[in-house]
Amino acid sequence: MNPKRQKVHFIAIGGSAMHNLALALLQKGLIVTGSDDEIFEPSRTRLEKAGILPEKIGWFPEKISTELDAVILGMHAKKDNPELIKAQELGLKIYSFPEYVYQQSIDKQRIVIAGSHGKTTITSMILHVLKHFNRKFDYLVGAQIEGFDLMVKLTEDAPIIIIEGDEYLSSPIDKTPKFLHYHHHIGLMSGIAWDHINVYPTFDEYVKQFDLFADSSPKGGTLIFCENDDLVSVICRKEREDVQGIAYTAHKHDIINGQTYLIDHNKKIPVQIFGKHNMRNLSGAKTVLSKLGITDEMFYEAIQSFKGAADRLEVLEKTNDTTVFKDFAHAPSKLKASTAAVKKQFPENELVAILELHTFSSLNKEFLVQYKDTFKSADLPVVYFNPQTFEHKKLDPISPEDVIKAFNSEKLKVFTENQSLKEFILKTNWKGKNLLLMSSGNFGGFDLKKLAKEIVQQ
Repeated sequence: MNPKRQKVHFIAIGGSAMHNLALALLQKGLIVTGSDDEIFEPSRTRLEKAGILPEKIGWFPEKISTELDAVILGMHAKKDNPELIKAQELGLKIYSFPEYVYQQSIDKQRIVIAGSHGKTTITSMILHVLKHFNRKFDYLVGAQIEGFDLMVKLTEDAPIIIIEGDEYLSSPIDKTPKFLHYHHHIGLMSGIAWDHINVYPTFDEYVKQFDLFADSSPKGGTLIFCENDDLVSVICRKEREDVQGIAYTAHKHDIINGQTYLIDHNKKIPVQIFGKHNMRNLSGAKTVLSKLGITDEMFYEAIQSFKGAADRLEVLEKTNDTTVFKDFAHAPSKLKASTAAVKKQFPENELVAILELHTFSSLNKEFLVQYKDTFKSADLPVVYFNPQTFEHKKLDPISPEDVIKAFNSEKLKVFTENQSLKEFILKTNWKGKNLLLMSSGNFGGFDLKKLAKEIVQQ
């Protein structure tokens, strides 16, 4: 007799992580339904193709019944969501995204990658190397990676799961940082730089979450950490009974004619990623993989074909004179690392770097000072923000003068209209210049690939 297929319902199925989990559970054989009040691309097309796109946009309490084995609640939903209220009234099992992933991986070895920056890249590197050697593994990662259909994979037979662990809140009714729900056996901490000011209004509150993550390492567990980050070192070097602490630093490397090589004894191994921050990320990934039975030799063989995660110093277009990069960088530490990496890799080329202030933290007047001196590596630093966003995010407005003062850069150019920014970009002579576009958004609606093409076709 066939076992009963589990039925799960997603409240806010359209989110980036949520729709990937929905697709992963469908692949696993579960019956999946969901609702949302807005579903954007690529979620819409992917859900439609799988046959689980909600017929109507909105919330429908009648979808919630005692037939459901679980309800998975996304961050996009509110506490007064009618579907959530109905699920609570019926006494159904309600999980946050991380809680449900834990339930699905309770019998696996769990490896969790945490940190304010670098976690997506480190997780992606680990997945790439394991796949290269046909290892069985489940995973959860925060970006699309070449060679992987989904950002989530959950199976019955994989012995391990690699999880990108976010410090953000788990759900509207669960204020626990996501990474604490995964209960890691091996944990990695890459770096700490204040973020998510809307939920962690003080630096100390933010840092405390990472302290809790390190303290949750189990007896017999492993805590891997970047020793170049002072805060991470302080947290991770604390005595914890029967927890193995392993420090890592940037892998030895050399840059020759715009090509980065890893140095292993007398060997030089070419890689497709660059920047000191990525050499640290690589070293962190290598340390984790060594705990999973991947030798140094195996690692160096596999890492040469790693191209990076989507939106992480991704090359949009390239000529002999100009390279256009797209990067997810928006926090101060990421901005500093990405601009420094491009400038050091291509010192002969002038670097024009454009940052969009788009997140709640980056647009907050109190937080803005965290950007002081982070744009020094750019020959021409540029900031864009849309003044209408302040109203939408219920924030006090800032002026271009506030931005220039906070960044402590007299050469900084500030744009508040995206068409003016586009005009500036297209009128620039790009011969001998590189462009780095940094945002978690799209500069108010730019098609960045099309823009990059126009630049290199000048």
